[in-house]
Amino acid sequence: MSPFASSAPRTEEWHHLRLTRQDGVATVTLDRPEKLNALTFGAYADLRDLLAELSRERSVRALVLGGEGRGFCSGGDVDDIIGATLAMDTAQLLDFNRMTGQVVRALRECPFPVIAALHGVAAGAGAVLALAADFRVADPTARFSFLFTKVGLSGGDMGAAYLLPRVVGLGHATRLLMLGEPVRAVEAERIGLISDLTAEGEADKAAAALARRLADGPTLAYAQTKALLTSELDMPLAAAIELDAATQALLMNGEDYAEFHAAFTEKRAPNWRGC
Repeated sequence: MSPFASSAPRTEEWHHLRLTRQDGVATVTLDRPEKLNALTFGAYADLRDLLAELSRERSVRALVLGGEGRGFCSGGDVDDIIGATLAMDTAQLLDFNRMTGQVVRALRECPFPVIAALHGVAAGAGAVLALAADFRVADPTARFSFLFTKVGLSGGDMGAAYLLPRVVGLGHATRLLMLGEPVRAVEAERIGLISDLTAEGEADKAAAALARRLADGPTLAYAQTKALLTSELDMPLAAAIELDAATQALLMNGEDYAEFHAAFTEKRAPNWRGC
């Protein structure tokens, strides 16, 4: 995402989520615990715009996405979204579905790693938000449910049919997206859907520790690694190797590469600058 901003002012006021910052780590919390953090039209729009804003300002080096209360996110709000979409025409429905997809694109294209801190339910759109993160840190209560076929819709919502086979393989993705059955934490870890399985109640703490580690590291190298992982999913090998070469040449001209050599020579830890 481009760092160049328009004349619209930045804001710290987000009505559909909670944002905190500490030393380069942003924590975004879905904050409707009475509704299991079900997403509304406003919540989708806030996530889309917040990720764009954080990407432009370049002060965030890692982001944790979590949910308040008993679960991560139960998906789209049945009353606020499903009820409303029944009254929409095709053009309005296309606008809505494009907006939800823009949130997933923003998660994949923002220049910092995103860690989903998971406990309890991650269902429907909530499961896709977790899927779009770079890391999924979960405790044993976490369970994923890609529920779209259970409401009569395609399982390939919000990029799920693109992302999930690349995380767990086509066989598991077919089962999860077609049947919509819940996948509990132990199985999710076995098939690669969870990056780190913690003790119960420890997912937020572990996600915060990982975010701190990433924020303290060579953040430009992480950003370029994330960009390559996303860009090269569908590239032929020759194009991917050429893109790797160009990226490495760029980073070899950076301060962090020289800092590593200086630190190695002086037998000290590198002082990463993210450039």
